Amino acid sequence: MRKLLRSFAFLDLISLVFMSMQLWAILKNYGNFSLLSEKVQGVLMFPMFILVLVGTYGLFFIKKIGFISYYIQFPFRLYLWVFSLGFITLFPEALGNYDDKWFSILFKVCFVGEFVRLFLTVKFHYQLKAQSN
Repeated sequence: MRKLLRSFAFLDLISLVFMSMQLWAILKNYGNFSLLSEKVQGVLMFPMFILVLVGTYGLFFIKKIGFISYYIQFPFRLYLWVFSLGFITLFPEALGNYDDKWFSILFKVCFVGEFVRLFLTVKFHYQLKAQSN
């Protein structure tokens, strides 16, 4: 299970790379956002980046802060579309296939994958608590 948590931390590192590109775009274009929801999402991306960074560190070294930050992140991950497997939605574009049907399929896979990750994280967290008692 420790390897599984470290693989989650590695997936979060990949997410951090893509999030940093999004944050740069938000900084450059924030004045062009017209909808309130766009502005809220733009503002929430910055603390989300820090939460993912702290969570990555905590999960890699199996610290309590990693679990806590992931539990806090989870609803915001769904709202902001910051998925552990989110990079798979870019595969069709990387292969030159710009058909819109692939995004919706892979997006659903990412969504389900995030719930599977939550389940496995909670399960491992309970195992750690049982071992420490």
